[in-house]
Amino acid sequence: MRKVNKAGIDLVKGFEGLFLKPYLDPIKIPTIGYGTIQYEDGTKVSMQDPAISEERAVELLQFEINKKSSAIESLIKVPINDNEFAALASFSYNVGSGALGGSTLLKLLNAGTDRTAVADQFLRWDKAGGQQLPGLTRRRQAERSLFLQPMVESNTDTLLPDGPSEDDINNKLKDLEDEIMKK
Repeated sequence: MRKVNKAGIDLVKGFEGLFLKPYLDPIKIPTIGYGTIQYEDGTKVSMQDPAISEERAVELLQFEINKKSSAIESLIKVPINDNEFAALASFSYNVGSGALGGSTLLKLLNAGTDRTAVADQFLRWDKAGGQQLPGLTRRRQAERSLFLQPMVESNTDTLLPDGPSEDDINNKLKDLEDEIMKK
């Protein structure tokens, strides 16, 4: 299974925030941790649930992001880079894999449409309960930006060569010391 890169995980964490006690999200769904609405066994989070640790919140996030990753892999029919995948994972984490599966965003992506046009589709998903939410607008802009961010690949041809070895340096120093001592 493909893993979501650090940029994607950080995006999810940043927008979901960390809440160790249950709370109601903007559309009144009981939530805990980093936006978790149900546990691994399928039990929904309730307002009566006990507080969790940060470690448990990370476990729940990882479990959910892995589910989303698996779903994304089955939905995507074209090659995508790690940033595109991470942006889709953040989106799916927030709106659900079903919403991604039926989206124009996915249809355009799988049709091979220009990536900017695909990325613009993120911006359409900034409402919850029919209301535009500034936090969702910012999240969708961040997902769009990550989706369009090219992957930086290292090019070993442009790397500087390694310097002299420690032995070379020590030998040169010894030669210099011998030369000085001769004077």
